[in-house]
Amino acid sequence: MLQYLTIGTVLGLSAGFAPGPLLALVISETLQHDIQSGIKVALAPIITDLPIIIFTLFVLSKLSNFHNILGVISLMGGFFILFMGYESIRTEGIDIKVGESEPKSLIKGALTNALSPHPYLFWFSVGAPIMTKAMSLSVSAPLAFLISFYSFLVGAKIVLALFIGKSKSFLRGRVYINTLRFLGLVLCFLALVLFHDGLKLLQIL
Repeated sequence: MLQYLTIGTVLGLSAGFAPGPLLALVISETLQHDIQSGIKVALAPIITDLPIIIFTLFVLSKLSNFHNILGVISLMGGFFILFMGYESIRTEGIDIKVGESEPKSLIKGALTNALSPHPYLFWFSVGAPIMTKAMSLSVSAPLAFLISFYSFLVGAKIVLALFIGKSKSFLRGRVYINTLRFLGLVLCFLALVLFHDGLKLLQIL
């Protein structure tokens, strides 16, 4: 259980702090309106991700006996996480151009997350395989992964909204940049774990 709690924490923090469409909206809503608007956007994944999780788990359950396919999916997940790590390591901070818009933050956040490819890619290639493996161990393991992942995913974006509301230069500061780079290194290690699992499923190792 501790293993999946740790994996969920690392992936949640990395996804929460990493630049992307939802983070851009958190920042712009915070700067245009207020911290509360940014927090509403940060909560969007809790609303939109459940159907994605159910669908990807259903698909993988049908493929449970096809080890070659699961091996390829695991390798895809490794490349996806490795790319996330690379992007985090090379970050130089974020510049956001702010325009004027209506403060319908929660609706905009839900639409942005639902229409972004990132949640679908993550859950198909990384999240669902981890959940499937965790479910084979105990009921508490997948719950630990889910709770830690979404707590830190949403929590990281809320923290950023709070800091941005106080200081617009935070996103180009050393604390944010160094945090992202450290998480990037951890993601690269997790990518190696997924590569190892994929190669074992393909019976190469």
